[in-house]
Amino acid sequence: MDSSSGEESDLSESEINEYKEKPYEEIRSGKYKVKALNGSLRCPFCAGKKKQDYKYKDLLQHASGVGKGSANRSAKQRANHLALAKYLEIDLASEADETSRPTVPQAVDQTPEQTELYVWPWMGIIMNIVAESKNIDTLHDKGYWLKRFAKYKPINVQCFWNEVDLTGQAIVVFNSDWNGFVNATQFEKAFESERHSKKHWNGQQSQLGSNIYGWCARADDYQSDGPIGDYLRKVGKLQTISGIVQEAAQDRNSVVANLTTKIDLTNENLDELQYKYNETTMSLSRMLEEKDRLHLAFIEETRKMQRLARDNVRRILEEQEKLNHELETKKRKIDNWTRELNKRETLTERERQKLDEEKKKNNERNNSLQLASMEQKKADENVLRLVEEQKLDIKQKLEMEIEDLKGKLQVMKHLGQDDAAVQKKMEEMNNELQEKIDDLQDLESTNKALIYKERQSNDELQEARKVLIQGLPELLGNRTNIGLKRMGELDPKAFHDTCKSRFPPDEAEIQATTLCSSWQENLKNPDWHPFKVIVEGGNPKEILNEEDEKLTNLKLEWGEEIYNAVVTALKELNEYNPSGRYVISELWNFKENRKATLKEVVGYVVRNIKTAKRKRT
Repeated sequence: MDSSSGEESDLSESEINEYKEKPYEEIRSGKYKVKALNGSLRCPFCAGKKKQDYKYKDLLQHASGVGKGSANRSAKQRANHLALAKYLEIDLASEADETSRPTVPQAVDQTPEQTELYVWPWMGIIMNIVAESKNIDTLHDKGYWLKRFAKYKPINVQCFWNEVDLTGQAIVVFNSDWNGFVNATQFEKAFESERHSKKHWNGQQSQLGSNIYGWCARADDYQSDGPIGDYLRKVGKLQTISGIVQEAAQDRNSVVANLTTKIDLTNENLDELQYKYNETTMSLSRMLEEKDRLHLAFIEETRKMQRLARDNVRRILEEQEKLNHELETKKRKIDNWTRELNKRETLTERERQKLDEEKKKNNERNNSLQLASMEQKKADENVLRLVEEQKLDIKQKLEMEIEDLKGKLQVMKHLGQDDAAVQKKMEEMNNELQEKIDDLQDLESTNKALIYKERQSNDELQEARKVLIQGLPELLGNRTNIGLKRMGELDPKAFHDTCKSRFPPDEAEIQATTLCSSWQENLKNPDWHPFKVIVEGGNPKEILNEEDEKLTNLKLEWGEEIYNAVVTALKELNEYNPSGRYVISELWNFKENRKATLKEVVGYVVRNIKTAKRKRT
């Protein structure tokens, strides 16, 4: 029977509690059948499922579990199952009473053997042990009696001797289970077959001879005087067979009830963990999606800035080449003019004075051009230096444009201070320079915001790793591919293997434990830092100082295996906790022997919880 009609749309989360009243009333009215004719219970909202017959407790657990939420269930299905759970708790509460009511044992006729009082744990009594001087030591040894009655599997023998007449008594102790009872009765029957039972002991007190007599300890032996009765009262108690059976049944029922309670609590804890896991998974998924989106946007923006920077560098170089060509052309014109003026020395005084003035102006212009050429050369060198030393991005593009404009301004200053067109061009270039400087400041602000956002995302991811590290032991078992590794902790196996080859077995364990603890303390010492810095490929790099005195002595004294274990722990501490120098836990991929990613941990936890849930259902 389907739980929804065709015209009804799915429900939102806020409408679940309101909607569940409708299917609840339909169940009560009989539209949906929960209890079959044969008395079994079924879920009317899971038609077609393989399992249709439920006990009350199992059906209530199924309805509550689906109602609390699942990734594969719609809101309407959850509301229907919440209504079913309410119907079971309110309208079928009597079913719970019937299933939880303990079975009352029926009274049965008991045999005399079942009502007879025995001493428990099961014990046998041996009387009339007569010792002679040649066998007194043997009879005093309980090992002799254990060996003599070995076929009945005794676990202990207690002897009581009269040193005056060298006679003794003994108690044989058997296992307290039913096998022990069988062995005790066979022990008694063996004496009966030899006519040396308790009945014969009581009837032949005057003609006992050197034969021993034996039987199972019962109530009259327990209440008797003497060492036998004292020992039985001290270590045993009187029990009937039926009483022991009933006590065992009560203990078994108590264990079953306790286990049932623990299973219910475990199921509740698993449901709560599933809910928390769903919340954490959704949060992590959103966080990872946002990080991926930011990363892709950053890559695209970087490529765009590099492309623009390359175009600007090419344009700047072309403009510089054009400007150099104009400077060379003007220099050639001035040189020609100077030569022409030198030819006019024969002119009149007035013309000579005018010529001198023209030469003076010409020299000043020539000097200005020389200075402009030098400034242009400096600007070219600055641009080339920026191109060679830095990667091309938007910030570098602006910096190069600013440097280029500054160089051009210097050139324009020397080209003509009195030229109105030059002054206008300089004003335009100053405005453009100010705009570039403003753009550079805006870009730096944007970069700072992106860096802050990136750091915030990384902090959130690190916090998520901490949460997983704290909760991972509850979600995974001992043998898993993904788990926690204690970084900087010494491997005790290396110490045990080395000490086993150097010391006796009873001393090797102590030596290994002491040595391992001592070196773990050495690793925590912040004053001991056996690393050095080298330059590789122009970059500084920190490596292990293999000439360190402590490490050298360790290798010489204890060998390669312990040395490698200490070096491994040192490198882990230097990488994962160089400031604290104490052991920390890290998410680890044991299959590939590397640090596990958040994606791997979440995926592995999902698979383990789904497996546990399938086993539970």
